[in-house]
Amino acid sequence: MLCLRPAQRSSNGMELRMTTTFPDVTISTDRLVLRPFDGEDVTALAEMMNDEHVIAWTSVPHPYTHADADAWATRDSHAERTEGRGIVFAVAEFLTQRLVGIVHLRNTNWRTRSAEVGYVTAPWARGEGYASESVLAVAQWLFHDQRFERLELRTAADNTASQQVAQKIGCISEGVLRNAWMVRTRPENGTDGSWTDTRTDLIVWSLLPEDIDDMEESDGYNGHDDYGYGRGARAGAGGYAVGADWS
Repeated sequence: MLCLRPAQRSSNGMELRMTTTFPDVTISTDRLVLRPFDGEDVTALAEMMNDEHVIAWTSVPHPYTHADADAWATRDSHAERTEGRGIVFAVAEFLTQRLVGIVHLRNTNWRTRSAEVGYVTAPWARGEGYASESVLAVAQWLFHDQRFERLELRTAADNTASQQVAQKIGCISEGVLRNAWMVRTRPENGTDGSWTDTRTDLIVWSLLPEDIDDMEESDGYNGHDDYGYGRGARAGAGGYAVGADWS
């Protein structure tokens, strides 16, 4: 059930805008548990966010420190939900409880019932279909339980792994935002390990409730993918793209 905070009035008597938030939930699949972050995730989170693919495709701080991870796991990720901006899930293996990745709903529009999704997958977990499985589970929950009508995903033009995730969960490509995102690249002859910001296009994908219904009826989801990171257009509290950005 959605939590609707009753409208309040400011000191001058004007009615303040009602805030809507997602419920504090855990989602389970055959292999995964999607849950809120906690302090035990800090070490694994810092390791995951310092992976070179995450650095390249997202705006995560580099290096991503233990303090960054602690702030995200214990405070900032929870504020996304409580302040009505979206919801963040720590994705863990059901059997081992090892942190697999992140799924983040952001840029939530409560009037149009739409949101943007971003995701990150740990290096060791890529190629197992975890990104597709977790994002699809969140999409099903968003549409069926929360009655949302649109989910958007944006991928950098050269991030083929993330594009494969979008395709495998049934997303439809809607177009290209030219020069809308920054990725990090290493100079060809660089020897100091430095990164350079480079502009790139973004491919916009969308998923609607009927897209998932059609896929379920045709049994079109195969459950396997490579690593993927959604992307967004601005850096979120966790450091990776979120908002007009994500994943």
